[in-house]
Amino acid sequence: MKTNSIIKATAAFFTVMLVSASLFQCKKTGDIVKGLDRSFKGTADTTAYAAFYESNTIATADATPDANDVVKFRGVQTVLHEYCATSNCHGGPISPKFDTYAQVMQYVSAGNPSGSKLWEYLTTNNFDKAMPPVNSNHEMDVTDKTLIYNWIINGAKEKPDLKDFRPAAIALINNGCGSANCHNEATATGGWARKGLIAGLTASDTTQFTFTNQSTGSVTVYCLLSNKTIRDQVWNAYKDSVRKFFSDTVAYASYRPWKTFTTPRSALSTRGPLQTYDDILLDIMNPKSVRSNSSVVYTDPVTTVQYYCKGNPLNATSSLVSRTDSTLLLANPFTNVFATSQQGDMAYGDGGLKPNEVALIKAWYFADPNIPDVWKYGTNNVGIFKYRKTGNIIIKH
Repeated sequence: MKTNSIIKATAAFFTVMLVSASLFQCKKTGDIVKGLDRSFKGTADTTAYAAFYESNTIATADATPDANDVVKFRGVQTVLHEYCATSNCHGGPISPKFDTYAQVMQYVSAGNPSGSKLWEYLTTNNFDKAMPPVNSNHEMDVTDKTLIYNWIINGAKEKPDLKDFRPAAIALINNGCGSANCHNEATATGGWARKGLIAGLTASDTTQFTFTNQSTGSVTVYCLLSNKTIRDQVWNAYKDSVRKFFSDTVAYASYRPWKTFTTPRSALSTRGPLQTYDDILLDIMNPKSVRSNSSVVYTDPVTTVQYYCKGNPLNATSSLVSRTDSTLLLANPFTNVFATSQQGDMAYGDGGLKPNEVALIKAWYFADPNIPDVWKYGTNNVGIFKYRKTGNIIIKH
């Protein structure tokens, strides 16, 4: 009898302890949450790619998706799986479920983070509602909260679209290709300044950038036009002349640009800037191989000035996509003749882009209505991009 009393007392003690612990967990009090602030400290970064699924195959992918055909970044589903949809929580016996897109959307108001229950659970300082539970020692970090915030505010779509692709793709091109010795406005106009094409400059208007090739040890000194006012005036005037000339090469013959990668019009191999969306559109519709041919294509009969700029914008041997994606070959949109080798060094040699980033840029390119179909699929949809491995040509369906 005495033994039974001891067992009952012990059981009662542990029951009290368990109830106390449960109340403690329920009320979320104690040192572990002292001073904890779960409110969102991040900002809506529109250049940050945010999608529900971690992996999305792009619409123009090869029959068997190639290396640069899958946009794969950390996704909302992955974040929720790690923090919430575990086997002992919302992925197991506890409701609500946060496993599938449909389940998550029961707690999301598309475009409205502050009106979404999911966002409330992730950011509330009411610790009894907080998700993940604050006593789990698994608080969601700012980066993952930002991803979810951006996904909701962009429409909380199951599959990403142009609104998701474009800002992230433009940021990748800006950051990956716009370095001081590459597709940079200051370097392009600086080369012209050094050659004397921009009159009235003083030493204070320019600076120098020294680039050392780590592989070969060779050193190149670039002239940068650091005076932003003059730089913007010169570059915008150049872009205006390009667009005017190619809109009517007869009426605006005098606007034929001088720009070239070789002498006599530039002291260096000066690349076209890709620092803004407008710069990128110019490069797509008037590619560098048209604006900057490697040999003279026209000599003015009156001034005898030699020009390296072609008169047909479609007579191109390079494009933004072919220079970025090594899995594709480009056909000259005018002759319809495909290149025999890839041109993808802009991604790997210049910008160091990863395959998933190349896929993101390609997804944006083919989705953007501001890029004419002729630069996506050629004239009459004959296709100007084909996969090197399979020979499959990308056409509009």
